[in-house]
Amino acid sequence: MFSIIKAAVGGLTALCRVNGHQQGLLHGHLKVLAAGLNTRDIPPDHSDVVLPDRRKLKFVNKMPNFKNAKKEMKNLKDIQGPATAANAFTKGEFAIVAMGGGYLHWGHIEMIRLTINRKMDPKTTFARWRVNGPYKPVTRKGLGMRMGGGKGAIDQYVTPVRYGRFIVEVGGKVELGEIQRIMTEVAQKLPFKAKVFSRASLAAFQKKHADMEQNNQNPWTFKEITLGNMLGIRKVLSPKDLCHNGRFAGKFHLPWRV
Repeated sequence: MFSIIKAAVGGLTALCRVNGHQQGLLHGHLKVLAAGLNTRDIPPDHSDVVLPDRRKLKFVNKMPNFKNAKKEMKNLKDIQGPATAANAFTKGEFAIVAMGGGYLHWGHIEMIRLTINRKMDPKTTFARWRVNGPYKPVTRKGLGMRMGGGKGAIDQYVTPVRYGRFIVEVGGKVELGEIQRIMTEVAQKLPFKAKVFSRASLAAFQKKHADMEQNNQNPWTFKEITLGNMLGIRKVLSPKDLCHNGRFAGKFHLPWRV
């Protein structure tokens, strides 16, 4: 059918050129017809995607259900280094990944829940938590109290997050372009750096860092310097630095160090 139309259009165009009508009415219509014959990409097939019964993020309690709440020390080790849990995809295709350590307050968790639940379409999309509810107590003394007298009362509970931890996982019959704006809005409001990844982009990101380490031509890496104890550097290094080869400075990740 298209070949017949193309042959007819070609014959009419040639006839117009012979008669000297290069910019006539017929020529303008022929240009519109030729410009309309475009090829489009085939839409993705989501027939194998199974949506769960509960597709929205559930409400998270403001404090844990402890019978006897105990005070704890600050202990910043729980936000240092890479995450050892919830650092890979399970059922979703897109996720908000922490690019540094920090603490999530209940207000942040509620902001994530309200933003995603209000703006996503539950008919085609589902979301699930990858972090626990607030469980670490944070103490605080009242305004105007004198120093001393022991540790203050528990003020709130927070959730520690490490580098590489998934915050929220999203999936369904959607593409990244449809959900990226909502997830980016959430990631920019978190108290630490976070980024939106898909399965493919996360695999490419991890492969890039692996290639950087494998193709490094500098023989004086952090690992070699610490193993040789050059200039007595081990005096000023912590066990965390030796374990992670200097890739982390406290809760911050140093991506350029291999």
